[in-house]
Amino acid sequence: MVEQEENLHYWGDISEEEYYRLQGIKGSKSFYTSPRGLSLFTRSWLPLSGPPRGIIFGIHGYGNDISWTFQSTSIFLAQKGFACFALDMEGHGRSQGLRGYVPHVDLVVQDCLSFFNLIKQDPNFGALPCFLYGESMGGALCLLVHFADPNGFQGAVLVAPMCKISDKVRPRWPIPQALTFISYFLPTLAIVPTEDLLHKSIKVEEKKIVGNKNPVRYRGKPRLGTVVELLRVTQLLSEKLRDVSIPFLVVHGSADVVTDPEVSRTLYKEASSQDKTLKIYEGMWHSLLFGEPDENIEIVRTDILSWLNDRCNTKI
Repeated sequence: MVEQEENLHYWGDISEEEYYRLQGIKGSKSFYTSPRGLSLFTRSWLPLSGPPRGIIFGIHGYGNDISWTFQSTSIFLAQKGFACFALDMEGHGRSQGLRGYVPHVDLVVQDCLSFFNLIKQDPNFGALPCFLYGESMGGALCLLVHFADPNGFQGAVLVAPMCKISDKVRPRWPIPQALTFISYFLPTLAIVPTEDLLHKSIKVEEKKIVGNKNPVRYRGKPRLGTVVELLRVTQLLSEKLRDVSIPFLVVHGSADVVTDPEVSRTLYKEASSQDKTLKIYEGMWHSLLFGEPDENIEIVRTDILSWLNDRCNTKI
């Protein structure tokens, strides 16, 4: 059964090695043990056309992982000359931890930072510019990584960042208050009443089928402790937007009902960053880089690549 799952990919039945070869990149995977002793699954996507022009550190969203649709963007950026690295966060994908359970986001931030810093020490990468890349909850984590290491990265690409949980999917009062109380006693209980966000994120019906086939996607109801922690972190972020100083690009769909594009507008307005860009795409949903029609994905990819190119010494 495990062997069968290993041969399933969002692109079809072709092996990873063959697919990466056809894409003109080099892909690898391994496990990294974080300072707190957690075994975390990691991947890299490297250009074969020449030495990398920059490093991208990716962080996936809640319930997602780095081995399915998330890596489509990493593959694209590797084709364009960027060395890309990412890890499955605690309780997600192939990393250690109870599925879908994130007991403390601050520990996840430290896991990411320790892994990213390890990559930076590789002499093959010299003094290349380093960028954070995060989708949804991963976008919020990018900002938290920035707060933990304000000068460690030259920029951040935030894709529909979860700086606040949209009121359209946020549990209504008195549910949050009740969940917070219960979570003190039963933090891992998976009972929070929410819809499957995949169907609210992906616009193209055929791509919903592909996304749903992910063998390690978390399909259970959100766990009490995870929801309470996300509510805490998004509340914290919404109060600290003025402290954001990193150069950043935010891309968000105007029709996103999972994360609120208005909060991205507020981030752009309030952040102290001297270099900041906001792109709101009319009618697009939450999954900007997989779930939209291909022509929409190309628009967003082009904007991201242009932003990165302008902040690197060389372009292609």
